[in-house]
Amino acid sequence: MTEITTPALLAELHTAAGVVTRLVAKLDDAAVTAPSELPGWSRGHVLAHIAGISRAMGRQIEFALRGETVELYDGGMEGRTKAIELAAGHSLVQHREAVESSLTAAIAAFDRLDDAGWNAPISYRNGTAFDGGLALWRELVIHASDLAAGRGPETWSRPFCEHLIGFLAARVPEEYRFVLQPTGLPPITIGAGTTSIAINGMLTDIAAWLAGRTPTLGSLRATAAADGVDLPGLLPWPSAAPAVK
Repeated sequence: MTEITTPALLAELHTAAGVVTRLVAKLDDAAVTAPSELPGWSRGHVLAHIAGISRAMGRQIEFALRGETVELYDGGMEGRTKAIELAAGHSLVQHREAVESSLTAAIAAFDRLDDAGWNAPISYRNGTAFDGGLALWRELVIHASDLAAGRGPETWSRPFCEHLIGFLAARVPEEYRFVLQPTGLPPITIGAGTTSIAINGMLTDIAAWLAGRTPTLGSLRATAAADGVDLPGLLPWPSAAPAVK
């Protein structure tokens, strides 16, 4: 899989922020309260989360630039949830202002990083500013699809899908070894269990499934010992909280 460089990541962040901004600009008032692709969440919930994670990750970088670290969300994950619920019912104008201002500030913070700054520590998963950039990239691309506004997982790029697969290898249950066989591309193996399952299909469908989203091209097929099987269950999404050292 191709390794993401710092210049490439910065370019991807600008692109993803632009996609989100354009999608939000196309919404009308009625669309904000309509269901998103996430069960139990309206588009307003998704927009509130995009604004919240953008503010949170921008703050991570602002503190990193000062040689400091700060909690990802005020009030932790409970504070995150409360903020989303409070903001979900905002008007379209309020959502647009929140998303655009938080994205602008976050991207500006990443733009200020020099080579050393990308390696500065942040509290997100006990990582670095680079890890924070990858996280924001994931959030923007995936939640742009969750808005159900015409940009589903089938639009995800190969570099993004390959990065996402590597990040979500943590979702493979301990007993399994997944041999991913994206159509027309080299196979990717994730997991270290003793039970092998081959999963064939388009790369975007494989990435969407691992991310807990609907594979929009309908191409996935799983086999074990040459027999067709159901797609296996997955472990929870990797936590944003710092890993235990």
